[in-house]
Amino acid sequence: MSGGIVGCGFPHVTSSVVALTSLLSVGIVEQKLAIAGCWLAFTLFLPNVFKMRRSKRMRDSEGWVEEYNYEEKLEIRKRQRRSSSSSDRDKRQRRHHHHKTYERCHLDSKRLECKERRAWEPSERRQREGASVEPSREQRNRDWHHYSKSSARSGRSHQKSRTRHRSRRHSPQRSNSPFQRSQRRKRSRSVEDDEEGHLIYHSGLVLRARYKVVATLGEGAFGKVVECIDTSKDDARVALKIIKNIDRYREAAMSEVEVLGQINTLDDEKTFGCVRMLNWFDYHGHICIVFELLGLSTFDFLKENSFMPFTVDQIRHMSYQIFRAVAFLHQNKLTHTDLKPENILFVNSDYDLKYNAKMKRDERTLKNLNVKVVDFGNATYDHEHHTSVVSTRHYRAPEVILELGWNQACDVWSLGCILLEFYLGITLFQTHDSKEHLAMMERVLGPIPAHLLQKTKKRRYVHHDRLDWDEHSSSGRYVRKYCKPLKQYMSSKSSDHEQFFDLVQSMLQFDMSKRLTLEEALWHPFFHAVRKEKVSLTITAHT
Repeated sequence: MSGGIVGCGFPHVTSSVVALTSLLSVGIVEQKLAIAGCWLAFTLFLPNVFKMRRSKRMRDSEGWVEEYNYEEKLEIRKRQRRSSSSSDRDKRQRRHHHHKTYERCHLDSKRLECKERRAWEPSERRQREGASVEPSREQRNRDWHHYSKSSARSGRSHQKSRTRHRSRRHSPQRSNSPFQRSQRRKRSRSVEDDEEGHLIYHSGLVLRARYKVVATLGEGAFGKVVECIDTSKDDARVALKIIKNIDRYREAAMSEVEVLGQINTLDDEKTFGCVRMLNWFDYHGHICIVFELLGLSTFDFLKENSFMPFTVDQIRHMSYQIFRAVAFLHQNKLTHTDLKPENILFVNSDYDLKYNAKMKRDERTLKNLNVKVVDFGNATYDHEHHTSVVSTRHYRAPEVILELGWNQACDVWSLGCILLEFYLGITLFQTHDSKEHLAMMERVLGPIPAHLLQKTKKRRYVHHDRLDWDEHSSSGRYVRKYCKPLKQYMSSKSSDHEQFFDLVQSMLQFDMSKRLTLEEALWHPFFHAVRKEKVSLTITAHT
């Protein structure tokens, strides 16, 4: 037995066993003492035996690995120290941050009203034996809340507030020097985006040591618009459009910057109602465009006024300015392509509040009807490539849906839809299906001309040179219920209303070659009162 143990390389254990064997012939007390001594030997020496057996191996997070050489040991110690200090910095940085989430923001006559909700940072992530524990879903969702608009997207934004860290680099080649790695780590900690590419910011953040964030004004697919204080211009209030840090949105933003610069040059006297760009810059991958601060959009005003329609006289003054602005674009070979109530803003949306006893509700009456056209991110020059689909669904012209090719006339169609929305208080074509959209057009404006249906690439929409539409289907019943011939929308038979609907009908011609141009529209009888007023003001100014 002892020889076998010695052969296995256990000298200390062998001596203890031999001593035990030699003492078997002595008394009971002596035997007990000998056994106790042997047990002590096992207890003291056996762990050292295994330690010696494993002296050529060491432990890492994956199991037993071969021992490293001297240089590798030094590298391991350095890595552990860096990891430990980095972890400590992260813990210190993430502790006790308080951010506010704007859930609803709008401008009223005195100030920007914001309902705010505090969002707390999640607790520190616990670590055990070098392996970090994955945070819970609730913790991830609460992490780094960002600002959102008052619309229904705010809830969705909070649910998607888990962030990703990005290192911002302007150099085309990646450098692996320790200094530049440190710089990238600093930028990734101070400038972060959410999962949708929005810049994460907070009230009081100063961009470019000049623009101090006040509150969120709006949000769209492109990014967000925030109100800022321009500290270099006597604390003037401006609107800052922060584009998502995504390639396609950056490209569109640079295109918008080019168009806005051209508009500023061509309209240096600020004669036409296009929003003015004051500045632009790149903030860690986010294109930021600085605009003059305007009021609510026409859509937001309608919404906050319980979708009460504008009066015909209000529509006349607003639409005349809009037509002049878009006609100015057309004269300079530009098509806006995304005209809608959200992209028409009041210069000042202050209002008087009066109670309507008949309707039993408060009604807002604007003090100033001046408006401006905004959002030139999709503006297209005549010589540029024309994508097959343009415009927001409800304001999309039939030639776009049928893929017949489009030109500046698609803006005229969009404006016709907008005017009717101002008049009715609701969207005329409330649908998200192209064929149903065409059926609604036919219900309101009459049959689509056969020669247009013969040319379309969308053959599934056509049957025997007519729109392939079943009036007795559920969709057909929906169209009959919510749409009616154009003139049946008239709320009065007065000359103003008659002229208004004549103008709209001329703008909503299926054949774009027969559609009224905006230069012609400005001379329509509906605008006679506005032209007369402007001439009177011009004569008064000269005298």
